[in-house]
This record gives sequence, structure tokens and C-alpha cells, in this order.
Amino acid sequence: MTPGLIISAPASGTGKTTVMLGLLAALRARGLVVQPCKNGPDYIDPAFHRAASGRESFNLDSWAMSGEMLDGMLAVPNPADLILAEGSMGLFDGVAAAGATGIGATADLAQRMGWPVVLVIDASGQAQTAAAVALGLARFRPGVTVAGVILNRIASPRHEALVRVGMAEAGLPVLGVLPKRAAIAMPERHLGLVQAEEQPALAALIAEAAQLMREGVDLDALVAAAVSHAKAAPGLKIAPPGQRIALARDAAFSFVYPHLLHGWRAAGAEVLPFSPLADQAPDPGADICWLPGGYPELHGGTLAGADRFREGLRAFAETRPVHGECGGYMAMGAAIIGKDGTRFPMTGLLGLVTSFETRKMHLGYRQARLLQAIPGHSARTALRGHEFHYSTILEQPDAPLADVTDATGAAVPETGSTRLQPGGGLSTGTFFHLIAGA
Repeated sequence: MTPGLIISAPASGTGKTTVMLGLLAALRARGLVVQPCKNGPDYIDPAFHRAASGRESFNLDSWAMSGEMLDGMLAVPNPADLILAEGSMGLFDGVAAAGATGIGATADLAQRMGWPVVLVIDASGQAQTAAAVALGLARFRPGVTVAGVILNRIASPRHEALVRVGMAEAGLPVLGVLPKRAAIAMPERHLGLVQAEEQPALAALIAEAAQLMREGVDLDALVAAAVSHAKAAPGLKIAPPGQRIALARDAAFSFVYPHLLHGWRAAGAEVLPFSPLADQAPDPGADICWLPGGYPELHGGTLAGADRFREGLRAFAETRPVHGECGGYMAMGAAIIGKDGTRFPMTGLLGLVTSFETRKMHLGYRQARLLQAIPGHSARTALRGHEFHYSTILEQPDAPLADVTDATGAAVPETGSTRLQPGGGLSTGTFFHLIAGA
């Protein structure tokens, strides 16, 4: 099995993503084939991983995915020299109630896979105390191994020397030392980082991060610390929603989990991308149409004027199923209200009207029991997914799609919706992004 490591930290905002991208690019430049992964339901970071590594990055989620699915995710068809996974939030952070194989914490993944953790420690504003934080993480849970630390945001040689004293006392190897470098900070927006395809200087950003890793990290020692996962599993196959799947794919509709596309293709399905922003309609030869999430609210005027897309989707939906997730669900509705109050008419397959005038964050894992079939899943099927958006529902006149709860079992009012079209086609949508069947 391919050896692996996990890049984690005590908290968000410590520089994990910069370190991850720099390591992927630096190791790739050395000739190593590195398979990237991301802990948890994040759908933005994997696109950055792909740009840096040249390989699709997969989400590994202990709350939503069974152990069999997690193991199967590693059986990628093209062998790699190293698996490098990026953690989420702090090492032990997750939800309050366990799901399929854990609470979604990076530590769950480290323990199951046996991968050592490399901690990125933001040492700004402290010295030897940074070692106490790192040592606490290393000892908190048996079965989670810390291979060493990368010290980030080191202000001076004296600062580095003091932090190293603490790490030596704690018995934690220092695998790298990185200075403050604001030039490689990545811009953010309301759902996290700006998408990879929207970064005009992405190649330069990755190149600078790689140079930072080459200068500051002992790459040989880091690779040598990787450990192989002990469990072999067959390749991942996921029941596809149809044999030929029309998939909206552009800057407005980019949030689709790579493991789903990989699993659908491995099961023999054909994915047919099209761009609503380029006024393209779904392939009329497709069996179903899938509209992923994204940022349709940032492209309201373009989508409202994309007559070929809207009319083509309506014609498709008359006789075949169409399913939307989050942003795709909103685009299936009657209208989206922008943050300035402008009303943008959408496709009207559902009666949903959503607004960004008054923002409210909806965030968390979702469990759903379907009241109506969706492409690939029959009624009464249990699903696990994740919801993250700031839109408010103004109107939802259609029948609810599912009984939805959060990770603790508390009811969630965003039930999704469903409508049967006059020609017999079924239109369905949810605010949560599907990760796996429960």
C-alpha cells in the first residue's frame, strides 16, 4: 500500500493549505507522484490540490463514509509514491455525535489509516509555549502519532532558536521552519477560499509556496516519516444516477465531490459536462442532469440571460430527472435575489425563491431520509451530506424531498423539494451536498 501522511494543526488559519500546496508542488518537482486527499467535506481545497499535484484530490470523511468506503477511496487506478492528506480545522475538531466511522475529525482519519501527523504550528506571538501545544496534541489520543512539526510564521533566527528549544524538550522533531510571507496568502470569500479556477496568479502562488517548502522543510525526512495503510480494499464504485450524466460544470457550478465522479465513472457511467455560464444546454442524449453547488448568486445576471441554457434545461426536465445541490438547487428555482435586492429569474423547474439580501449561515453535516426518489437513490434511502450556504428561503411551494436532520439528530427545516413536470420528468433539489449513502 502507498505510504501516507496527514498535514494538520491546532486550529484553522495556521497555514495548512499553503504548506499542503507547497509540499505537493515541491515533491512533484522532485519526480514523486503524490496523491492528495482532504479530510472532511471541503469542496474548494481539492481543486487547489489538483492544480499543485496534477492529480484529482479526494475527500475522506469519517462522519459520512463507512470504513469500507474510506479504504476503497485509496485504491486509485494510477499508483502513487505518497498519499498526502490535508486536515480540517484543528486535529481533534469534529461534530458532537459520531457518524459512520467517527466525528469527522482529522484524528479519526489518522487513527484509522495509521498515517502519522505533521503539525503546522503557528508560532507567532509565542516561543517555547508552542511546544506545549504540540505536545498536548501528540499525547491527547492513543493511536494518533505525531511525526514532527513544521514551524510557521517564524519572525527571526532568535525566535526560531527559542521555539526549537521547546520542541527539543518535548521530544518532537522539527521538520521545517517557515518565515512570515504574506505574499502567498490566498484571498477568501463567504464560503472560504476563492475557487482555484478564479485565481489568475494560481501558478505563481503554488510556485512560491513550493519554493518556501524547498527552502524551509526537510523533504527527505518528511517523506521518510510516511506510513502505509494496513488495509487493502477493492476500488471504489458508486451507483451512478444514470448511464449518461449531464453535469453542469463552470465557475457557478463547481462544487461536486471528486469521489462521486470517480465512483460513477468506475461503475461505467459517462459524465457529459456543460457550462450554463456559456449558455450551454445539457446534452439531449443524457439520461439525467445533475446541477452541483457553487456560486450562482455571483452570476445571477449571466444565468438570467442564458436563454439557451434555461430553455434547454426545461425541455430536458420535461421527460427526464434533474437534480440540484445547493447552488444548483437554487438555479432550479423560480428566482435568486441578489444581496442588493435584484431579482434574477432562474429556470423555474421548482418554485424555490432564495435571497442573499439578509445573509444567514447554514453549516453542518446532514442526514436525510428520502421521501421521494432522486437519481441514483430510491425513496426511503438514507443519505449523508453536508450543507454550507448563506441564502435564505423566501418561497418553497413544492413537496419536501426528505426528512433532514443535523449530525445530532435535530430536525433541519431545509428539506429540499420535488416537482413532477408535465411530461413526467422529476425535478429534485437539496441544500446539502451528497457525500455517501448511510
